[in-house]
Amino acid sequence: MSGDWLGSIVSINCGDTLGMYQGRVSAVDQLSQTISLTQPFHNGVKCLVPEVTFRAGDIVELKILELPVDSRRQTNNQFPENTTAPPKCQGHSVGRNQETDSAGSSSCRYSNQATPKKSGPKNGQLKARDDECFGDDLEEIPDTDFDFEGNLALFDKAAVFEEIDTHERKGGGGTGGGSKSRGTPSDRAPTYRHDENILESEPIVYRRIIVPQPGGKEYCTDSGLVVPSISYSLHKKLLSVAEKHGLSVEKRLEMAGICASQMALTLLGGPNRLNPKNVHQRPTVAFLCGPHIKGAQGISCGRHLANHDVDIILFLPNFVKMLEPVTNELNLFCQTEGKQVSNVKDLPDCPVDLVINCLDCHENAFLRDQPWYRAAVDWANQNRAPVLSIDPPVTDQEQGIRAKWSLELGLPLALGEQAGRVYLCDIGIPQKVFREVGISYHSPFGCKFVIPLHSMLE
Repeated sequence: MSGDWLGSIVSINCGDTLGMYQGRVSAVDQLSQTISLTQPFHNGVKCLVPEVTFRAGDIVELKILELPVDSRRQTNNQFPENTTAPPKCQGHSVGRNQETDSAGSSSCRYSNQATPKKSGPKNGQLKARDDECFGDDLEEIPDTDFDFEGNLALFDKAAVFEEIDTHERKGGGGTGGGSKSRGTPSDRAPTYRHDENILESEPIVYRRIIVPQPGGKEYCTDSGLVVPSISYSLHKKLLSVAEKHGLSVEKRLEMAGICASQMALTLLGGPNRLNPKNVHQRPTVAFLCGPHIKGAQGISCGRHLANHDVDIILFLPNFVKMLEPVTNELNLFCQTEGKQVSNVKDLPDCPVDLVINCLDCHENAFLRDQPWYRAAVDWANQNRAPVLSIDPPVTDQEQGIRAKWSLELGLPLALGEQAGRVYLCDIGIPQKVFREVGISYHSPFGCKFVIPLHSMLE
């Protein structure tokens, strides 16, 4: 029986160590329990030696891929006309514990089983297909690996798709020509990047704030939304109408203080500077406040910063009579660990981390002639710390303290170069209040309460 398998093409699995071998059976020795393959392939690569021999103990699995032609004919002739030969032995496997010759006996055990014969043309088609798949001589199999990377490099995917898109844009992708079309741009679903919105939306309108009295300057946000400036008279009217509807001075002071303190915390370093592991490097902020609403906004900001472990030094000159909002904010500030001084000489001699300027107001410009005002300006210029101005006024003359940043409330005024970088904060004015003073308003803040503004002339 061992001679019946000579010339068969088999696949031998020798385990993970030796790997897979394929070849044509050239010898089978039942005594020594060996099988030899000629023209062998090892793991899909043609071996350098013409023949290899395997012991039965090394074989994990043996599959017969193709029987010899004479053996197939002899097997087919064993069946009567109304039956069909058993399926070929392709894929039949023999385990490690089976003898090599018994593999042949096991593969031919189907000879005693008769099955209904299928139609003749069907059998012929199957045989032709098998011959086409497995009938080629092993000599014709290339002995080199296929270069997948090199072949893939020959395909210019971008150029091919560009050519297809160009063809479709020219109208050559219709279905009338009998060829398949990927669809024209009008009926093909658009593609999106990972950072693009897949939901259809209306075109973006960048000018969504229209004012009746332009302030002479326009700003834009980081996203391109236009924010026009307004005149001081319109700004004053806007706050008056907001107060009539319930947005009191105290509420505005609180919102301005929170927004200004949040901006100051960012300028001071945010979480990199203010964390429990950095208690020995607590930042110091000096506030220069006047006896007016602008000064009260600074005091409110100082209270919030003191609650965030920032060392606060608040300068406020002594006045016999001060506005009630200033007095109220000062009483709250005194409940913190912040320090209040009324003389410029009590301000620190060493540089501080930040100076917040609230000395000026839109009215009562005569304060600039007061000795305490000039002394505070001189101290700020000598300290050389960066300056943040809260709600600075618009004046023709140059301010004594040049700011690095300025924070505007609600809508900006047309500030000059002495204001530095301009920021805008939301103090909670309702949209209908803007409409009542003739301003068509749509919030530019998005998810933030403080946003940077850029001059349209930049």
